Amino acid sequence: MLRIRGIRIPTDIKAWKLFAFQQTINSTIPFLVITWAQLYVPASNTVVLASTTPIFAFLITWAITRHEPASLLKLIGAILGLAGTVAIIGLGALSGFGKEIVAEIAILLATVSFACATIFGLRLSDYDPMVVAAGSLLFGGTVLLPVALIVDHPWTLHPTPQALVATVVMGIFSSAFGLMLFYMCLTRLGTLTTNAQGYLRIPIGVALSVILLGESVPSNLVLGLVLVMAGVAAMTVPTEAVKRWLGRLRR
Repeated sequence: MLRIRGIRIPTDIKAWKLFAFQQTINSTIPFLVITWAQLYVPASNTVVLASTTPIFAFLITWAITRHEPASLLKLIGAILGLAGTVAIIGLGALSGFGKEIVAEIAILLATVSFACATIFGLRLSDYDPMVVAAGSLLFGGTVLLPVALIVDHPWTLHPTPQALVATVVMGIFSSAFGLMLFYMCLTRLGTLTTNAQGYLRIPIGVALSVILLGESVPSNLVLGLVLVMAGVAAMTVPTEAVKRWLGRLRR
């Protein structure tokens, strides 16, 4: 795609250091940690814990980097989004917390890594989003491929045609295209607003499972959707627009 667009991937060391570090904290480490943790932590608990990224991004932005306004409205939005996630998954999922404390802490550390990646990713705004996605994925693949060959012995596996198609589709759309959109949003919208999209994964994932897999509709889906959308709105609406709206109310 880059060749068709006439864009070259940078060859200087500075660019590849940025790509390498970004890929490490945004994908390689957190995905490996979460995958390991899921051997011990149920999927529902993992979803709730992994949905804390916007809150950590807010706290890091407010307390350390301060690279953009961390308003109270955005914090409220992050909390509402997390509450919506819990509502969709079901309050019963919370009862399992604490049983595998090490694995659960590992997931939280992975989400902190995600949050740091969205902040560090702003340093890549000088590059085309597709270049960043390509460079990051190439580095990640280069690092993980030899490890996978040694640990997993892929030549001993017998994947079905459906599994191979799923892998290709996930690689193209969920990873490559998704990362390109992520870096595009990060450049144009900033850290906190971009992180808000994390909450949309839950209702979208549930909706797809209902439509494509015929799974039952969660009883708290409507409540969860309302909370999630309210949270996303609070994190994405510009502060100036809120001030104008409040001014009109006062009048």
